[in-house]
Amino acid sequence: MSIASINPATGETVKTFPEHTDSEIQDRLAQAASTFSEFRRTSFDQRAELMFSAAEILEDPDKKKLLSVMMTTEMGKPIKAAIAEVEKCAWVCRYYAENAKRFLADEVVETNASHSYVHYQPLGPVLAVMPWNFPFWQVFRFAAPALMAGNVALLKHASNVPGCAVAIEEVFHDAGFPKGAFQTLLIGSSAVERVLEDERVKAVTLTGSEPAGRQVAGTAGRLIKKTVLELGGSDPFIVMPSADLDQAVTTGVTARTINNGQSCIAAKRFIVAEEIAGEFEHRFVKEMEALIVGNPLDDTVQVGPLATAQILDDLEAQVSKSVELGARVLTGGKRLDGDGFYYAPTVLTDIPESSPAYQEELFGPVASLFRARDLDHAIEIANGTTFGLGASAWTIDIEEQARFTEDLEAGAVFINGMVASDPRLPFGGIKRSGYGRELGAHGIREFVNIKTIWVK
Repeated sequence: MSIASINPATGETVKTFPEHTDSEIQDRLAQAASTFSEFRRTSFDQRAELMFSAAEILEDPDKKKLLSVMMTTEMGKPIKAAIAEVEKCAWVCRYYAENAKRFLADEVVETNASHSYVHYQPLGPVLAVMPWNFPFWQVFRFAAPALMAGNVALLKHASNVPGCAVAIEEVFHDAGFPKGAFQTLLIGSSAVERVLEDERVKAVTLTGSEPAGRQVAGTAGRLIKKTVLELGGSDPFIVMPSADLDQAVTTGVTARTINNGQSCIAAKRFIVAEEIAGEFEHRFVKEMEALIVGNPLDDTVQVGPLATAQILDDLEAQVSKSVELGARVLTGGKRLDGDGFYYAPTVLTDIPESSPAYQEELFGPVASLFRARDLDHAIEIANGTTFGLGASAWTIDIEEQARFTEDLEAGAVFINGMVASDPRLPFGGIKRSGYGRELGAHGIREFVNIKTIWVK
């Protein structure tokens, strides 16, 4: 079989890649195990030198442009966002090159022993099952800490971004990492279970849908292998009367349409205090209608196509069903004519609880508006979902800020700002948005043996 790269702006097949055979998979698993036996004994300074080299490759202007165009061509991200994504990958490489040694330093603990401490050691080959929506960033935010900890990585990327998957392996190879330190597996989803079942694979991380996470976690649980899951989100964006309305509206539009609306931590449910809801709604709809939709390789375009025809069909069905059940369309609400997988920036209101727009994650440029009677009602609406990834709340009232930070059920709460991942801070969710953390000091400690040493 082959894995196809399809341009979502045109629907045309750009390139096909042969899927790895069972023999090739076994060769890569053997290479990973062999490389780990040596790589785990390298020093932090040696690994940092390699990781700095990876950052330099990503920062090279010609390379950055090449990778950005590939990203945009494969999954439709606006080119400016693609360039920013490559730059962010360089940042995370530098961050862990500079900080991994400190994060994993031995920690002395006073006990009745003459010497006792916590020692961190790598686990071995880690399988990373990664999504298409941030095809470079999602991989690098795992790979940089995993490699700096002394692990080696096996990447099973989404099947619609094979060019990105191959290019990422080349970056690490060109940076000087040993053969087998980072390898791409060109395989379909059906092959993931047997790779994970291989005894040489010690752990798995997955970013993706809840069904995919459930399946991978089930296999890993049966085998007693460590997992980290970052799954879906239906993030609330709460606006209270004291908020700077201009800033909240503009940021809200960006937060809903970033990456063409295809982000787990995109703001999806806008919960606005009743007394300012009318004004917010008017301004928000106006700014959504002003967005430039088109060819993502045009650097003036703000919203490109959805990544696949299936995602477009799914989003159209969710919106249509929500409208059938009583939701009202303020703008958009339809796919756009012409080639490619385009959906108009959309705003829904009067959304019934039984509808997809209330219950499910909408993965595209569709905003759901809700009105809150007061602070308690806003928190009730925000928490009324199975997801718990991120949340954004807008208020200058100190007591309201304290309530939001304490009571919102999410892995991250941003006050007067857009939810975003940052190498310096842990990232992950609760409830059905997953478990475990990436990034920061917490992220690099997910795939290590936290070993207690006690000496009499």
